[in-house]
Amino acid sequence: MVRVGAMDMLSHVPPEQIWALAAPLLSDPVRGVRMRASLLLAAVPTARQPMADRAPFERAAAEFIAARHLNADRPEERATLADFYARRGLTVEAEAEYKAALRLSPQYAPAAVNLADLYRQLGRDGEGENVLHATIARSPQDAGLHHALGLLLTRLKRPADALDAFRRASELAPDRVRYAYVYAVALYSAGQRETAMTALKKILADHPDDRDTIQAIMAFARNAGDLATALEYAEKLAQLTPHDPNLKALVNSLQSESRSPSAH
Repeated sequence: MVRVGAMDMLSHVPPEQIWALAAPLLSDPVRGVRMRASLLLAAVPTARQPMADRAPFERAAAEFIAARHLNADRPEERATLADFYARRGLTVEAEAEYKAALRLSPQYAPAAVNLADLYRQLGRDGEGENVLHATIARSPQDAGLHHALGLLLTRLKRPADALDAFRRASELAPDRVRYAYVYAVALYSAGQRETAMTALKKILADHPDDRDTIQAIMAFARNAGDLATALEYAEKLAQLTPHDPNLKALVNSLQSESRSPSAH
């Protein structure tokens, strides 16, 4: 459990750095650890795997796939196998497994979201939109589906539709800071700047240390020429990360701007 937990902490490490950290666990005596290591390392192309580690990886990967096949009647297992194939760049196999998961459970949101993301990578956002709409029809209260749809519609340059999707996501999951933040930024992009600032300040009232929200308020205030507010939030950000030289430079810059005659 400790070793699996340690690998969970490495899930965001870039592929070029992850191998040396996790590869020794491909030969762990515990099968579950070996399988977790194979999933973690799946994004590293074979050509970039050290020769000595390729056989242990393939063995652990085969165990991972076999374990998923044993529970192939469960949508989460099919989706997990699809994630593995997607990480390995096996897009045809990944698509087939995501679709299998959705056939088993048409309302299974993780499979729909990840299939739509796979289509994004393949330049097939139109198909991704169809998948998300179909799943939302079956699971309309799932905030993650609406959020994913908003991101997709933004890529398709349909900001009004995207804004509706982001609004719905933030309403369905008011405790999810990310959904509220993205909705506020979408409001700002749509020209609803006062509403966006109100929404951001509401987020900050509930989550006073959220860096993204503080940074957005600072940037939007600066764009509006409100240097006092921009400086106030830049100083908040600097307090959260006191050793960041870029933030110190920004605070100094805003202080200079606010003192200049043109600022008054």
